[in-house]
Amino acid sequence: MSLEQIDAQSLRSAFITGAKSLEAKKEWINELNVFPVPDGDTGTNMTMTIMSAAKNLAAEQSDDIATLCKAIAQGSLRGARGNSGVILSQLFRGAAKILKESQTIDVFELALAFDKASETAYKAVMKPKEGTILTVAKAMGEKALEIYDNFDDIIPFLEEVLKCGDETLKQTPEMLPVLKKAGVVDSGGQGLMVILHGILEGLKGNIIELGDVVLSGKSSAVSGAARDDIDTADIKFGYCTEFIVNLKKEFTDEDEEEFKKFLTSIGDSLVCVADDEVVKVHVHTNDPGLAIQRGLTFGELTNLKIDNMREEHRERVIKGVDKILKKQNHKKKMGVISVSAGSGLTSIFKEIGVDIVVEGGQTMNPSTEDIIEAIDKLNAETVYILPNNKNIILAAEQAAKLEENKKVVVIPTKTIPQGITAMISLSEDRSAEENLENAKEEIANVKSAQITYAVRNTTIDDVEIHENDVMALGDNGIIGVDKSIDSAVDKAVSSMIDDSSELVSLYYGADVSEEDATKLCDELVGKYPKLEFELHNGGQPVYYYFISVE
Repeated sequence: MSLEQIDAQSLRSAFITGAKSLEAKKEWINELNVFPVPDGDTGTNMTMTIMSAAKNLAAEQSDDIATLCKAIAQGSLRGARGNSGVILSQLFRGAAKILKESQTIDVFELALAFDKASETAYKAVMKPKEGTILTVAKAMGEKALEIYDNFDDIIPFLEEVLKCGDETLKQTPEMLPVLKKAGVVDSGGQGLMVILHGILEGLKGNIIELGDVVLSGKSSAVSGAARDDIDTADIKFGYCTEFIVNLKKEFTDEDEEEFKKFLTSIGDSLVCVADDEVVKVHVHTNDPGLAIQRGLTFGELTNLKIDNMREEHRERVIKGVDKILKKQNHKKKMGVISVSAGSGLTSIFKEIGVDIVVEGGQTMNPSTEDIIEAIDKLNAETVYILPNNKNIILAAEQAAKLEENKKVVVIPTKTIPQGITAMISLSEDRSAEENLENAKEEIANVKSAQITYAVRNTTIDDVEIHENDVMALGDNGIIGVDKSIDSAVDKAVSSMIDDSSELVSLYYGADVSEEDATKLCDELVGKYPKLEFELHNGGQPVYYYFISVE
């Protein structure tokens, strides 16, 4: 078949086909993760990110390419999970910047889109690493610009560009030794190629419908210090009001600033995003009519929704699933959001002063949207976020960039012990910058380890690993492999302690009994009598123990 231009309908169906193609292969992508841990979730993260975009796209009735591009960019941005998901969202965002400029898309515009996608994604990563999804995207961007002038037909053009992507993906093990030792290609790059091959099939007419969208296997819930003891009187602004203004006149920067000031004067939790054609408004207020009336001065309203949060609260309390946080009468100077997996860890974070805990981090990374919602609920001048997982830091940073009304600081904690240390180091008497630097210094002094099991046979760092082996993973890679959980813990502790060590903290997971954890801790106390040991019930899935040495 011949295809010289892509219209809006073709774009919609092809993108959804690409999304569904990835969804069908997400478990295969998960299995490509270098470390054979049971929470290897690149495929899951990328799938949830693109399905969020696909759902947004399917709900958009417009046949305008610019509108569809915006739906893809915004849907993936807010649904982004994990590093791979955030990078994928930036690839879509970059491509959308080019494609939104035309009513139909030709070869030249596709070439520019490939190049812009790569450029945007690289800028989103502080320290880009070659041999990853970024390398695959860059190779295709360069190839597209090199060959576009030889093609009028989109299909053979894309086939050549994707062939380059496939060949680059095969070379990723040569760029990253850790991939070569594990015998796999980069999982993020493979996920990207699955999507693009799916899009190509969609353009050829082999379309897959979206069907029912299930964005997650379980909720990534937000929990706080209070639940069913909240009184509706504590909800300061009772109506969650949302609408879109279809602009009938120019909406200047001054108009936007004044509109935001007005909305802030009648409510809180404001989100006001504008472009050349529409203004999206979300505000909590006691008088939705005032917000609506002011919106009408700029144009016609659509997607109007008003929810009585006090009534919703009563219903949720009755059902026992209330998630509305207790409203604070006065704005706090400092608030903290922490990511945590496990009820025990959640309790620990709350006890040391964390305001909101976002559940996730091992088998289910929270999305950018989950973190934004937590920021929205926290009434504080400065909000600190503790990701506690290296695969959540980018999503947290993306959420921070989207927040307009509060100062948001992401402390780059990569483990639960680092998160606990960072939380204890924070002080209202310091500036946000001072708190960030002080927290970084403190977490640099914490040695962490995680004990889990292998899900497949592999070799990493010259260490031979067999399925179901117990692995001790440290801050810089594998500490050791054993057949016994207790022996793996012992090896981890032994490798981390030195003459300056004073405290060892053990957080046991959901698959370890209190009796077994206590017995192990007692044995370690006997073996290392000069050290102080603390044992906590973390309740985390997947990992038998989190360990810290200070």
